[in-house]
Amino acid sequence: MIGTADPIIEKMRGYHAAVDADRLARAFEFGRKAHDGQMRASGEPYFTHPVAVANILLDMHLDEESIITALLHDTVEDCDVTLQTLDGEFGGDVAQLVDGVTKLSRLAIKTLPSSAQAENFRKLLLAMSEDVRVLLVKLADRTHNMRTLSFIPKPEKQVRIARETMDIYAPLAERIGLTKIQTELEDSAFEVLNGDMRQSILTRLEFLTSEAEITIPTISVELQATLEQIGIECSVTGRLKSPYSIWRKMQTKAVTMDQLADIVAFRVLVPTVEECYRGLGQLHRNYPTVMGRFKDYISTPKRNGYRSLHTGLLGPQNHRIEVQIRTPEMHRVAEHGVAAHWHYKDGKQDTSPRKYKWVEELVGLLDEDAGADEFLEHTKMDLYHDQVFCFTPRGDLIALPRGATAVDFAYAVHTQIGETCVGVRINGKTRQLATELQNGDQIDILTSGQAKPRAEWESFVKTGRAKSAIRRFHRAQRVTEFSRIGRALIEKTFREYDRPFRSRALEQSLSAFGVTRVEEVFALVGEDRLQPIRVLERLHPDIVVDDGRGRKDRKRENARHPKLKIDGDDAGTAVTIARCCHPLPGEAIVGIFTTGKGITVHKVGCSTLSKFSDAPELWLDVSWDKDSLRRVSGRLNTVLTNEPGSLASLATVISQQGGNISNIHLTDRNPDFFRFELDLEVKDVEHMRAIIAVLQANKYVESVERADSL
Repeated sequence: MIGTADPIIEKMRGYHAAVDADRLARAFEFGRKAHDGQMRASGEPYFTHPVAVANILLDMHLDEESIITALLHDTVEDCDVTLQTLDGEFGGDVAQLVDGVTKLSRLAIKTLPSSAQAENFRKLLLAMSEDVRVLLVKLADRTHNMRTLSFIPKPEKQVRIARETMDIYAPLAERIGLTKIQTELEDSAFEVLNGDMRQSILTRLEFLTSEAEITIPTISVELQATLEQIGIECSVTGRLKSPYSIWRKMQTKAVTMDQLADIVAFRVLVPTVEECYRGLGQLHRNYPTVMGRFKDYISTPKRNGYRSLHTGLLGPQNHRIEVQIRTPEMHRVAEHGVAAHWHYKDGKQDTSPRKYKWVEELVGLLDEDAGADEFLEHTKMDLYHDQVFCFTPRGDLIALPRGATAVDFAYAVHTQIGETCVGVRINGKTRQLATELQNGDQIDILTSGQAKPRAEWESFVKTGRAKSAIRRFHRAQRVTEFSRIGRALIEKTFREYDRPFRSRALEQSLSAFGVTRVEEVFALVGEDRLQPIRVLERLHPDIVVDDGRGRKDRKRENARHPKLKIDGDDAGTAVTIARCCHPLPGEAIVGIFTTGKGITVHKVGCSTLSKFSDAPELWLDVSWDKDSLRRVSGRLNTVLTNEPGSLASLATVISQQGGNISNIHLTDRNPDFFRFELDLEVKDVEHMRAIIAVLQANKYVESVERADSL
């Protein structure tokens, strides 16, 4: 049941005796008839909502026009009522207020600004600059809507409304000092946007509340007694802070809930400003202070008019607490902000908000004939100090964390824009992609279908969306590039053992390698995280590569080395190519005989030979067998730019030059470069030199050189 206007009239008489009861009753009946037959999502008659909004404003002790506006604020938007009708029935002030509230209600702020939306917002703030009651009614309207948000059936709509509340209306409430409204809006939006976190905080608060039932009254009594010792009359109350305010401090300070010093706050009301400071001194004399927690908002008020002394103490019972000391007048301003300044003298009320600096700045923009988009940009920018808001060339508003770059902006518009961006124009001027964006910048991202994200972007982007997209792209690229190399190495190993390689057979053994796709096995081999011989062993268990006693199948070993001519009686001795210098056919070589190992062939001039300078009897004359067509493996130390396609380009160049990659060993990888050892099978030293020359001319190759000890 909606009832009558009597409760509203009596509530207003409690703070303003000269109320026009007949006018309020007429507005009540007008609104009820206008909304007749309309229902809310909760199933209640729609008019219960305007009545609830009016009661919120009555709690602020607002004037008659504000209460009537609350009762009628949706009649133009949702009913067949015109502003002219309202003007005739209730006067121009009410019609103007309803018009301002209607304009704000029509704004889809999260999608601002189109030209029309920006102009509407500009008109709203222009109306606010003359009469702040427009905003007060709208904030009360949003407060009741948030109280009944759970009745909206679509979760995505709940999230949209909660996000808009958190981003726009809660900051506006804070800006004009409506602390109670701000706290309620933030916490109700927090419940929708991050319900799990809010519940975990509430669970912890329930535990603290069980303690607080004893400690809060006890601490309050002790603080009051401490101040009364020096003759200060005061009242002390304590409270637990809201879940959202706790979560915000946890995020800002990067601490756990248990590390916060001011979950419990105490408010001390004293008669005068002088006693605020006397009381502060008395508390500091009796309790240790928490360094860095003192703030004097009396000598330096907040921009919304808030005044109070704040201090952190290791208070009674060794509890870390926050204490706020203020006068009753300061407390009224702290709770109700601009509404606390309402005065009823000679039937007139002061509704001008120009005493607030931020409103003066906005009005100043209007006086300067700023464009609608500029005005909206300035307005919203002023609400956020940890964000930047930039515009696309079409005028769409993009919100980013402070410090964000053009690449962050590109990914915020669309992932594809981020992945193909090659440059940026900021406010019409060409800038680097790493340029930090400023409030109000207009960003034009330049793209190319051939462009790919660069790994170094990850070092300067700020948003999680950009970072994850860059990492995801390069992970996919690495799998693609290394899988090409890995497949070639696997196929080569299978050929050496005269076994065919079939991808389908490998699919049956993916779990043995801890992957889900054949391409991932190839990539493991290409990155030198898996030896190709292990793939062969898995698919062909009959092949024995190592019998466990150090004896390996020599077929593959012998295939690696060219034939050598050895002088003397050592022709039947085992021969290996030294890994320290990797000699190639065409280079002068020498053999060193080692008991148990046979002959190791080094390049003349290899630094390892100095170890045998005192044992000339171990030196043997060896030379290359020119009749052998067998290839030999040489090693290159290679530095490659960390870009998409770089590894594939290197493999292509080597293949075109007739070389064959037998192994890749990655030694270092960072956002800029790959460093690895590359084993190549070549004909001779001239063949290797030709490949090095071509690689040095490749745009992806930073450096390449023979791996030897010279």
